[in-house]
Amino acid sequence: MPSDKSPLVLLHGLAMTGRAWRDVVPLVCGHHETYLPTAPGHRGGPAVHRRPATMTDMVDAAERYLDECALDRPHLAGNSMGGFVAIELARRGRAATVCAFSPGGFWTSGDGFQQRAFGRLQRGVALGRFTRPLLPVIYRSSTLRRIILRDVAFRADRISATRALEFIDDGIGCAVLADLCAAEWLIEYLEPPPCPITVVWGEKETLLPPGVLDRVERIPQASVIVLPDVGHVPMVDDPRLVARTILARTGAIAGDD
Repeated sequence: MPSDKSPLVLLHGLAMTGRAWRDVVPLVCGHHETYLPTAPGHRGGPAVHRRPATMTDMVDAAERYLDECALDRPHLAGNSMGGFVAIELARRGRAATVCAFSPGGFWTSGDGFQQRAFGRLQRGVALGRFTRPLLPVIYRSSTLRRIILRDVAFRADRISATRALEFIDDGIGCAVLADLCAAEWLIEYLEPPPCPITVVWGEKETLLPPGVLDRVERIPQASVIVLPDVGHVPMVDDPRLVARTILARTGAIAGDD
């Protein structure tokens, strides 16, 4: 029987999976029919149709997912790569609202921002692959979890060792990591936006350079929110704050800009 709740699709970041949103889902599902796709080439997700995979492939796959689920214009929330995909789906007229947390693509070809961010990500995954046999012991230390996963979360010491291992395994299991790190990510000028778009930035962001936030002017009517005490993957640091931010954007609850 169809739900009377409006749909909300949660889109994960590069080298992650839909499980990244697990702590947010119970907080939003009372207001929205919630969907958690995993992108092609990512751990547990569908296979990619061609190599090297591109960001257009990721957006196309997300749009096919909407079609398969009979979702015309759902609310979209995305983190990092998922934020990029959400904005590009909105460009195609496939979103009611967009809430993009630390989206990739607000940079310029040749400015080095993408290379610096993805270089750190790839080095982190490579180190995780090399040290994986030792990580169950290493991650017993909350201090080491915080240090090793500092580009994921500001307070990674608060997550369990099991969850920390899951993040590493998702990165190791991402078959298209190198493809997408080398691909072009570029959010072009979008005016007027086809739906309300909010860009959300973590106050403790370390993976993306601070200057990236200045490029949000490419979507002149976008709202910009900075969340306190959260990093690049804010749903790890503060799922309640993330849920409230999403629900305020979708209109499910009252919220302040």
